Amino acid sequence: MARRWTNTLKQADVTPEPLWLNRRQIMAGAGAMGAALLAGEASAEALEPNTWDEITNYNNYYEFGVGKDDPARNAGGLRTSPWSIEVNGLVERPGTYTIDDLIGGLDLEERIYRFRCVEAWSMVVPWNGVELNDVLDRVGVKSSARYVAFETVVQPEAMIGVRRKVMPFPYVEGLRLDEARHPLTMLATGIYGKPLANQSGAPIRLVVPWKYGFKSIKSIVRISLVADEPPASWPMLNPREYGFYSNVNPKVDHPRWTQATERKIGGGLFSSRVPTQMFNGYEAEVASLYDGMDLRIFY
Repeated sequence: MARRWTNTLKQADVTPEPLWLNRRQIMAGAGAMGAALLAGEASAEALEPNTWDEITNYNNYYEFGVGKDDPARNAGGLRTSPWSIEVNGLVERPGTYTIDDLIGGLDLEERIYRFRCVEAWSMVVPWNGVELNDVLDRVGVKSSARYVAFETVVQPEAMIGVRRKVMPFPYVEGLRLDEARHPLTMLATGIYGKPLANQSGAPIRLVVPWKYGFKSIKSIVRISLVADEPPASWPMLNPREYGFYSNVNPKVDHPRWTQATERKIGGGLFSSRVPTQMFNGYEAEVASLYDGMDLRIFY
């Protein structure tokens, strides 16, 4: 059974980034298990977060361009206030919510998660946010719902990638309901105790740490509870290369590169690749979601 996370950290408890960076040096001399517990992980591997600059200057957000530094350079014009999120479909309380309506009063936590891109690079991110499951409880999920669908904002005047039509927009994604309700799945509003940068998916985004990064949709404006598997942008664009589930799996390669290893961002120019972990290191927590499924078919 998936392990329930204990909600002990509040926004005021978040350690400032400079102290986090000092903590990384301290961790190097500490016992691995103690460091892992500080990171909220019941494993022997310490998770040392990447820096704010690394996290916010190396990412994909194609609405702002296809280069890794394009989002940081081009996302400044994104309008994030006021912000509303439409919740519709098979819910008891559909409507248009502000972020405070949606998550206000819920336990705001820091979660230090591995982040693995389908392009075989990785980092570690200290997210701030709430469990998606708590938000779903707030809006009320009808018994006929089986999936959760998400949609990203489209602001053509601010999004050079939208104007250039680098791919079909709006960007859409989805999860099976049990994946969405898993305690690891969160809606994030910050990193290092700071509000999300525009290029990181401000003001609110999904985080699903055992899946490739493109599943963690950014700048959400619509959440829909539906009965049937919803469309997802990358599987629609290239179904041979990208599947709906998109679980991190070192045994299932991308058609154009291996997924058995990954490159850690911040490791230095000559750092070696490291083995990729099944479900990005969260196998103990999430493997039961896929009992009986052939993960080479449901990739």
